[in-house]
Amino acid sequence: MALATAATLRADVKTQERTQVKFEGALGRIVNIFGGRAARDGIVSTVTVKGDRMMTTSRDTGEIVDLAEEKVYTLDLKKKTYTVVTFAEMRKKMEEAMAKAKKDVEAREDKKSDEPQKEYEVDFSVKETGQSRQIAGYDTKESIATITVREKGKTIEDGGMVMETSMWMTPSLPALKELADFRLRYAQKLYGPVMAQAAPDMAQAMAMYPMMKDAMAKFQEEGKKLSGTPLATEAKFQLAGPPQSAEEQAKADDEPAPKGVGGLLGGLGRRMARKKEEPKDDTSATPGRVTVMTTTTESLQVSASATDADVALPAGFKQR
Repeated sequence: MALATAATLRADVKTQERTQVKFEGALGRIVNIFGGRAARDGIVSTVTVKGDRMMTTSRDTGEIVDLAEEKVYTLDLKKKTYTVVTFAEMRKKMEEAMAKAKKDVEAREDKKSDEPQKEYEVDFSVKETGQSRQIAGYDTKESIATITVREKGKTIEDGGMVMETSMWMTPSLPALKELADFRLRYAQKLYGPVMAQAAPDMAQAMAMYPMMKDAMAKFQEEGKKLSGTPLATEAKFQLAGPPQSAEEQAKADDEPAPKGVGGLLGGLGRRMARKKEEPKDDTSATPGRVTVMTTTTESLQVSASATDADVALPAGFKQR
């Protein structure tokens, strides 16, 4: 979400940050089981930007993004090997994944194919909470941006998506603005501004919940009006809907176990559309809303200096 405050200044930067993506419900339980500690506690990464290159390292893996070459180098720090993929190849895989996900969704919803295409309206609001805290040695204040996506002519209580983003802002930091600017340029070259930072693993979610894409686009547009630099953000995506009948809930409970990520998302989506409340592990406190996913990013250290060696391919590494 820090992309919304990208700067035009160019400065070197080296940071350490923690990121986490948390899915709720059945998918969340699967991710926690197979994702291990990283899925539960998040991943701590060191990110360095120097010119048109960004190096990211975490545990035994690393990645170099080169905007000039339009290539991404994936490093195995333990085996001292690397692979290379071009932006064009990544874009093609992303498009194929989204096309497949969309086809799967359309196949399940084939009986509704004759219905007119729905139109959506997007509402945006931002407020300061008055809360403050120190992050990475800087004083920050909290602002909360809320975006609702609902069917045209209806209220959010009739159904839709809510994206609530908590941002802990500090006065402008050129170093972090450079990092945000680099990520924005990378996203624009790779996927376009609407899909900023959307990894290929998000293809299924984007196809299943197209309103998520609208909400993220609105946040980028309106977020440019915010002042300062976010040192921590938490974005929560929720589905909203009216209570459903006991008969419909029974049908949801009787559905067979889904197979694969697409099946899990599909089953989760159908259940959330029919049920007013999520099972006990849902963190949503608003009646009639169910949390789909929460993304969190927090800066741990910030340095306004970097060298060419920090973003170079390590010596002795061999291409696989």
